[in-house]
Amino acid sequence: MPDSQINFGETLPEDFGGSALTKIIATLGPASAGVVTIRKLIEAGVSVFRLNLSHGDLETHAQRVQEVRKAASDLGRPIGILADLPGPKIRVGKLPETGVELHIGQTVVIGTSAEVSPVTQSPEAAALTCTYSGLPGDVNEGHRVLINDGAVRLLAVSRTDDKLTCVVKQGGLVTTGKGINLPDSHLRIEALTSHDFECVEWAVKNDLDFIAMSFVRSADEIRVLNEELRRLHAKYGCAGAMRPIIAKIELPQAVANIESITAAADALMVARGDLGVEMDLPRVPAIQKKLLKIADEYGKPCIVATQMLESMISAASPTRAEVSDVANAILDGADALMLSAETSIGKYPVVTVEYVRRVAQYTERYLASLSAGASPPKKLIESRHRTAALAHGAWTIARDVDARFIVVWSQLGGGARYLSQTRFTIPILAITSDERVARQMQLYWSVTPVRMPLPDDLDHLTTLIDHYLIATEWAHEGDACIIMAGQPLGRPASTNRIAVHYLGNPETGFHEPTRSPSESGPPSVW
Repeated sequence: MPDSQINFGETLPEDFGGSALTKIIATLGPASAGVVTIRKLIEAGVSVFRLNLSHGDLETHAQRVQEVRKAASDLGRPIGILADLPGPKIRVGKLPETGVELHIGQTVVIGTSAEVSPVTQSPEAAALTCTYSGLPGDVNEGHRVLINDGAVRLLAVSRTDDKLTCVVKQGGLVTTGKGINLPDSHLRIEALTSHDFECVEWAVKNDLDFIAMSFVRSADEIRVLNEELRRLHAKYGCAGAMRPIIAKIELPQAVANIESITAAADALMVARGDLGVEMDLPRVPAIQKKLLKIADEYGKPCIVATQMLESMISAASPTRAEVSDVANAILDGADALMLSAETSIGKYPVVTVEYVRRVAQYTERYLASLSAGASPPKKLIESRHRTAALAHGAWTIARDVDARFIVVWSQLGGGARYLSQTRFTIPILAITSDERVARQMQLYWSVTPVRMPLPDDLDHLTTLIDHYLIATEWAHEGDACIIMAGQPLGRPASTNRIAVHYLGNPETGFHEPTRSPSESGPPSVW
């Protein structure tokens, strides 16, 4: 049954355009290719699209970028694109097309030659190769060797300079390119491969908005990527803010170093796929909660990823457990939820997004009913950060005057991020004149970014806000909103003012009482 023929039955009352405060990231692939489908995904609730650079070629990904930009332009929305780097993933080398079936008790010799000699297999022994030449040197006797997300499990029993001998503890089919995980081993492999550097340069040249770094182990690795981004920004004359780095947490070393990694990165991703293979699976839910808590303390967005609605790859509706998983990630403080195979190769990509959005909306209404207050992130309180304190004050004022939403001029996105991390349960309208910053703010909880040319002054900004919110029917004359801005407008780190504004009332907001709103000129920038 195609997406368009599915009827949910009960309809959630539309509120703020039917959007959710929680952001949805969708992975692009064959199931979601084309401007028409991408437009439907945006309308269903996608804020950011992910390009998984582990699969496909850069030419195909460049076509996807153009499709997203065209769909976003058609809808008049800033939509972000995330480049997910492959990282140093170790994979099985070339095998016969049918693969090799391994059996419990069988001996497996893993070689590291670039070209695979004809595979030998008998009931007693089999031979494989892998893509990492340092495997025999890094894996000790007694270490686990997991293939295909742990579906096949081996135990290392001996090694030579170029081969690792293992015994099969859990059998199964192994095919070319399947991933190899080594949860007990300390790997001397670089976090950024030559292919990663090629992908980073491609992402900068194509003006992508986020870089996700795979298999992070330490803060130093984040700094290496950050320095490369600075070099590329200078090389290509990129103006504006640096591209945020999202640290994918999927290794035990990353969990052990999580505080320093969080401080160095711009955002975190709980990558539950490899995390659930590298670490004992029952530990993953508690680790997810820990990572979300630490991201909140540092005021950094956090994405929860992998198998959110896995059954919808082939089914038209999710399981009850999957719906609870989505809701609990939001209750734990996730800023964004990421769909992978569900939207890249699944049969129902648009309906999957709609399900995530609807679960988010109901969960957010529950959160709003519980909310008795909010506070800035712990690390920003400790540093007595001014904008974070203003964000906390804005929350208190908004609650007391029953404001419909918050409006902030956020040139580089910092003010919007602080407001977002205060966990507002009302929408935040974040305005900037920087197109890329507008797209990057799509990752922030409850933030709807809007791009516009720089207003003349705060008075002009209030006039434009009035016109936009009333003309788009997001709000009505007389509705209360909170405006945060600084002077001069457009200068980063200048937010220092809060105003209560009643739409259509020239005596509120940042209007000067002696000035007529019409004197600011027509708000044609919208």
